[in-house]
Order: sequence, then C-alpha cells, then structure tokens
Amino acid sequence: MANRLAHSLSPYLLQHADNPVDWWEWGDDAFAEARRRDVPILLSVGYAACHWCHVMAHECFEDDEVAATVNARYVAVKVDREERPDVDAVYMAATTALTGSGGWPMTCLLTPAGDPFFAGTYLPKPQLMALLDNASEAWVTQRDRVLASGAHVADRLREVTAPPPPSSLDEDVCDAAVRRLRSTYDEARGGFGGAPKFPPSMVLEFLLRHHARTGSPDALAMARRTCEAMARGGMYDQLGGGFARYAVDADWVVPHFEKMLYDNALLLRVYTHLWRSTGDDLARRVALETAEFLLRDLRTDEGAFASALDADTVVDGHSHEGLTYAWSPAQLTEVLGPDDGATAAHLLGVTARGTFEHGLSTLQLRADPPDAVWWAEVRARLLAARATRPQPSRDDKVVTAWNGLAVAALADAGAILGRPELVTAAEQAASFVLGVHDVEGMLRRTSRGGRVGSAPAVLDDHADLAEGLLALHQATGDASWAEAAASLLARALDRFVDPDGTVHDTAHDAAALFARPAGRTDNAEPAGASALAGALLTHAALTGSASRLATASGVLDTCGPIARQDPRFAGWALAVAEAVLAGPLQVAVVGSGPDADALLATTRSSTSPGLVLAHGMPDAPGLPLLTDRPLVGGRPAAYVCRGFVCDRPVTSADDLRAALASAR
Repeated sequence: MANRLAHSLSPYLLQHADNPVDWWEWGDDAFAEARRRDVPILLSVGYAACHWCHVMAHECFEDDEVAATVNARYVAVKVDREERPDVDAVYMAATTALTGSGGWPMTCLLTPAGDPFFAGTYLPKPQLMALLDNASEAWVTQRDRVLASGAHVADRLREVTAPPPPSSLDEDVCDAAVRRLRSTYDEARGGFGGAPKFPPSMVLEFLLRHHARTGSPDALAMARRTCEAMARGGMYDQLGGGFARYAVDADWVVPHFEKMLYDNALLLRVYTHLWRSTGDDLARRVALETAEFLLRDLRTDEGAFASALDADTVVDGHSHEGLTYAWSPAQLTEVLGPDDGATAAHLLGVTARGTFEHGLSTLQLRADPPDAVWWAEVRARLLAARATRPQPSRDDKVVTAWNGLAVAALADAGAILGRPELVTAAEQAASFVLGVHDVEGMLRRTSRGGRVGSAPAVLDDHADLAEGLLALHQATGDASWAEAAASLLARALDRFVDPDGTVHDTAHDAAALFARPAGRTDNAEPAGASALAGALLTHAALTGSASRLATASGVLDTCGPIARQDPRFAGWALAVAEAVLAGPLQVAVVGSGPDADALLATTRSSTSPGLVLAHGMPDAPGLPLLTDRPLVGGRPAAYVCRGFVCDRPVTSADDLRAALASAR
C-alpha cells in the first residue's frame, strides 16, 4: 500500500501516514481513482490539535477491520481543514444542512463527482462500520438513488450558500447589535449564551469600539466582565499565559485544551485595547502573558508562528486530555512545600475532589494574589515543574491568515504597551510570510519548516495578512509594510471579488468545488469578507483613496445580513462598521526624538476606532499623510486630519490630546 501522506507538509496528515487505511490527499488523482474503481469517496476532515479527531483515529483508522472495509469499497481522502479551509467550508455546510450541527472530525461520503450523499462528525467504530456497509451496498444496488441524492444535496447547497443581497451596516445596526448581545449576555459569568463557551474575541472588539464611539457604558461593561471572567477561569493558562480553544462549562472552568494561534492573536489584541480603554491592570497582564506565550510556545525557528498546541498529551501511545495542565493538591505540595502548596491550592481553586477528571483541577485565579512577589515566584516554580511533564504536540505549520492576525496583535500590543520587542517579533513573522508564502505573485496558504505548501491562499489569507502589515506600518512608520499590504489588497480584489461586488472565499481560478464558498460569518476568526473590508478601510484612510473607501464600504455591506440576523457571528464586521462610523480620523506625526515619541504615545492612547497613524520625517516617500506636513519651528508636530484635511498642527502631548478629543 502506497503511503501517500508520508511527504505531506500537514502535521495532521502525517499523524495518519501510518494508518492501515489507504489514504489519499485531496486532489484530482483521488477523484480519478474513485472513477476508475467505480467506488464512492470517504472524506475525513480534521486538524492536528483536535481531541475527537484523535479519538476517531485510534478507534477507527488505526483498526485493521475498518481499514479493510474502507480500502476495499472506497477511496479514502484525508483533509487538514486548516490547510484547505475551502474544502472544509463546503462540506461543513453539507454536514450542517444534513444533520443540524457540525464539528470535527467531519465524515462525509461523496460520489466520484464530489457530491455529498452522507455527512456526519465523530463516528465510533460500530456506527462507522454500519455506515460503510450500508452505503457500499446502496452504491451497488441503488446507484441511481445515491447519485440523485448527492446531486440534490449539492444543488440545494449551491442555492442556500449563495450570499444574500448586501445591506447597509449603519449606526442603527450597530446600536441594535448591542441590544441583541445584551439579550444573550450571561450577567453572572460573562460571555454570551450557555455552555460550551467560546471566547467571543471579535464581539468584544466591537463592544470596545462601540463604547469608544458612543460612550455606551453597557457595551464596555459586557466586554470588561467577559474579559475578566475568561482571564480568571481555567480556560486561561494561569501559569504559561494564553487561552485554550473554549470552555466546556458556563463558568469558564474546564477548557477544551488545545491552544490555537488565531484565538490568542485575536484575544491579545482585545486585552491590549481593553487596557487602553480602562487602564485595567488585569488586561495589561493578560495581554503581555499571552504575547509571551506566543513567543515562547508558538514561535517557529524561522520567526513565524505555529498553528496550535494539541488538546491531548500522549503517554505510552495513549492520548490524555489536559494531562499537562491539571493539578491535585498533593502535586502542588510536592513542588511548593506544605505551606505554599496549601496557599496556592486555595488561590488556584485546586480541590481534593477536583474540578476536572481523576481528582485533578484546572487552575483558576478568581482573585489577585495578595502578595505579587510571592505569586511571581510560585508561578515560575509551577511552570518549571510543569515543563518536566509530557507536553502536548505542536502543529508547527505556518498559516498565512493566522500569522497575519498575530502580526497585527503583536504590532498593536508592542506599540500601545511600550514593548518594542513585540513589534520586532511582528516584523520577523511578516518578513517570513512575505518571503516564503508569496510565490511569484501567488500567495500560498501554509508552510512548514521553511518549505512552502501547494495549497492556494484563500481570501482571509490575503486580508488578514494585509491587516497585520497595516498595523505593522502604523507601529513602525515603515512604508514598505503599507506597500506590501496594498499589493495584497489589489490581488484580493482582482481574484476574489466579482464585478458586481460579490465576494468569494476562493479565487476565480481556483479548482472548482461543488459549491463556491462565500462565507460571511465571523466565527472563530474573521470571515474573508469582513477581514477584507477592515483592511481596505485602513488602507483607504492611510492613503486618502476615495475609491478604496467606497470599495471597503461595499464589501462591508455584504456582511450586513449576518450582522442584522445574529451579531454574535458578525463581530469583526461590526467592529469595522464602528471604524467607518467614527472615521477616517488621521494623525500625522512628523519628526523624531523624545517630543515625537510623546506625540506618538498620545495618539496611540486614543480609543477612536476610525483612527489611523502615519509617522516619520516630513514628505517621507510612500507616506501620503506626511506630504506637505512640515515641522513646526524645527520641532516635531502632530496633524489631526479628516479626509486629509487637517487642523492646525500641535507640538505638545496635551494639545494633541485636546485636538483628538475635539475631533471625536
């Protein structure tokens, strides 16, 4: 049996390379083989950090009986959803339509034409074997019925996945969204809805921006309470920093333990902006600890960022969820001694009964330690002891979009929190992605170990990377980052947007799927359309381009129907809408030295969601905002502008603060 996964760049596919199942990668060859053998396709989609993917792999795909049935009657295709989000999107739509829910691992049966006639998620061995037997028999004895069913499903999904007509995302929609969010807000625990609870990163960004524009105390209260609840619960890593994927309970106590790059990048930005809005010490601490986690645990040797840490830790060939992170009182005492161990157990919510499994507890920090010096020492000792335990594996592929989110977050955090090393890390990641993933003018989705993959970049790769480059430009004043962003945005508009304004997730020349994905939902990460709208808006504000501004508004309006229907799934679109309503507010800081630094710090302290910043010497090449903006009496100066029409320049931080308040 050929081992077709052995040379894959995907750690998820490599996890399955030695299965007895005769896996194929997604592509024309697999479908040609299904046609040659006249058999259906078993499509299995997952990702490397997925707990239930590991469970199904052990129960089913490592099992010789399952493998014999699959190999004899199907062509088996394994897909990494993070490498091929386009494939994942269209078949997840089928799964949701056919079953009412979705998730990973995703298990679908397809005709050799790619039409789905069965879709589900995790299947234990008895269910999978029954499905394989029944579907195989139906394929032989009721072929016409199976083909008709698959064609019907595909036709229906093409209809229902077509994007609805655009609708304006205006001030009334933003106000209504806050009211709708309040109706699902968990007053006692923070967050929205019940268990399981996912970090509502982009909704929090929207609420912070809405508060900044309108002064709404309710928007700030929901954001602030949710951020505090997440940071004090077990979903946040109290020792190592960074957030797990979600909490299985409503109180944020027990996480689903995988730690994803996109979650932590988005949350790093949120906590940075929360600190800017409120001055909360907790927000600053969590932002810096999350940045530390990114640099320590997800940074690759090339300076980019890996995708995730696994939910499971493998010991003696068996996966154990949470093994690295959970503690008992006795384990704390073993590391810290009886007195400090007992104090730490009380502080961190570690009980004899346990809050997790097998008498172990996740670590919570429901109140700040009374002795910060003592806590810093204890935290360091516990983290060092934890490092001696078996560790979760790392999915070290580099995803373009998620690195774009990380670049944006690190650039923002470094500039706002005064941590230049974070900006430097953002520059290194951006340089790597541009240098390796942009191949002859065609952006690629992933790389691993410095070797770029063949999977094409989708819309959010272009848009999220552009967003990161524009944030980096504003943090450094380096025009080259803005120029690279402009190139990405031009390519995105050319390859993903129809002349009538319809925005697609896959390029015009991408290999066809049974439906062309055009997602509008901000779920775990920004939708391609909302990400594109945000990056276009920032670029328009920095360059004064009226055409780019109009395009940004048109793209944003494609997200309007989702924002009106359920704002929980339009967080980034609503955040971009707040920037449209508040801006563009442009600040040009010219000059260098301590006085210029004070003007920059004052500008960065502004919470206006529509503000963009350019800085450097007067008339610096590639920076239109600095053109014809001279020093004042030889001193650094700041120009506050709307639509490139500027007020009189100011030279002191106090005067700039007043000018910004007046402009808002």
